[in-house]
Amino acid sequence: MSVSVLSPTRALGSVSGLLQVVSLISLVLLLLKAAQLYRHRQWLLKALQQFPSPPSHWLYGHMQEFQEETELRPLLKRVEKYPSACVRWLWGTKAQVLIYDPDYMKVVLGRSDPKSHDAYRLLIPWIGNGLLVLEGQTWFQHRRMLTPAFHYDILKPYVGLMADSVRVMLDKWEELVSLDSHLEVLGHVSLMTLDTIMKCAFSHQGSIQTDRLTPEGRWSHRACQLTHQHTDEVIKRRKAHLQKEGELEKVRSKRHLDFLDILLFARMENGSSLSDRELRAEVDTFMFEGHDTTATGISWTLYALASHPEHQQRCREEIQSLLGDGASITLDHLEQMPYITMCIKEALRLYPPVPFIFRDLSKPITFPDGRSLPAGIPVSLFFYGLHHNPKVWPNPEVFDPSRFAPGSSQHSHAFLPFSGGSRNCIGKQFAMNEMKVAVALTLLRFELAPDPSRVPVPIPRVVLKPKNGIHLQLRKLL
Repeated sequence: MSVSVLSPTRALGSVSGLLQVVSLISLVLLLLKAAQLYRHRQWLLKALQQFPSPPSHWLYGHMQEFQEETELRPLLKRVEKYPSACVRWLWGTKAQVLIYDPDYMKVVLGRSDPKSHDAYRLLIPWIGNGLLVLEGQTWFQHRRMLTPAFHYDILKPYVGLMADSVRVMLDKWEELVSLDSHLEVLGHVSLMTLDTIMKCAFSHQGSIQTDRLTPEGRWSHRACQLTHQHTDEVIKRRKAHLQKEGELEKVRSKRHLDFLDILLFARMENGSSLSDRELRAEVDTFMFEGHDTTATGISWTLYALASHPEHQQRCREEIQSLLGDGASITLDHLEQMPYITMCIKEALRLYPPVPFIFRDLSKPITFPDGRSLPAGIPVSLFFYGLHHNPKVWPNPEVFDPSRFAPGSSQHSHAFLPFSGGSRNCIGKQFAMNEMKVAVALTLLRFELAPDPSRVPVPIPRVVLKPKNGIHLQLRKLL
């Protein structure tokens, strides 16, 4: 039997031939992909032709806007120039339609288009598939089941918990301003709102604001991580506790139920309850939405009032006449604060905590002016642009609480700090209550002024973050 051995020359020839075949296949696949991208771009150009926008690079789109210190300034120029909506090219074959008109908002929010997967997928590993990102029938079931958790009677005792957390923060501020009147407030407010959520979600005792693990005046990411690590353990312990004989009725008769109690008692229409994973996702969603967004709203409101001392003083006088020294504050008090409510709403107009939300059109849409879009187009509801649209709000950059005076009227979709339609923020009343408590108790104790050397610049992220924080000057009131 003979064994044939390829000569080095023949072996190299075989390898070379194989590489040529691979190169040819790769080239064909590359050309096919290029043709596919070209066809998609042509489809997009045709689909979006009714919506003008600034010139864009064929490959980089409008990416230059992302290079700005804040992309809001160029976007607001678009709001002034292009009626109702415009196109934003992210790169050559990817675009979204930015809308900032109340009639357009009403049409989109009145539908049931899914949230954009690209925009929200980064949140899922952190908060799970809770109410914020769920879709369809599952979302509807969870929303219906969770709605009782935000009933007036449930929220009532939370006001005292909110006040306790705010007072811990203000006590810290008194110590700090005795050394330096300048203070970065957002880090402290963020810890305070997380503290409140821990009390309302888990009946947490004590205050994480005094936890040595969380440095003073910094973001509460470390506290969030610790909280998330313990969520599963807390759920497991609570479920085991409720299974003990007689404990269920004891909990039901408590002075108030926390958010986890309500989730554990809840039942869907078919009688099933939430799984441990679903419980974790809803608790984490509640903590995310009720902590970061509310902290941002409170901090921007304090900044707006610091920048407008005449409105700050009028709020203070309203609160002093209602609360005295603020030793006690109840839900009834919160309903008797018309001017502070106007100021909070005007601050939320100027600085909406959530500047954008995103939808993917599941079917064609036609807007009131006759322009239309096909299914498959991503839409960005630009709340910051809506709130700063001069066609909707005259002199939009001016802080004017009278816009929200009793008896004033706006388009139903002109003011959307909590979104709108069926997917509006389920916790909006919880958030408004906490903002009122925080602002009222702060103004009773401190006079606020802006720090002229460090003006906050709003940066649109998941929430409206201030570049380099929100720095204020605080003076303790006698």
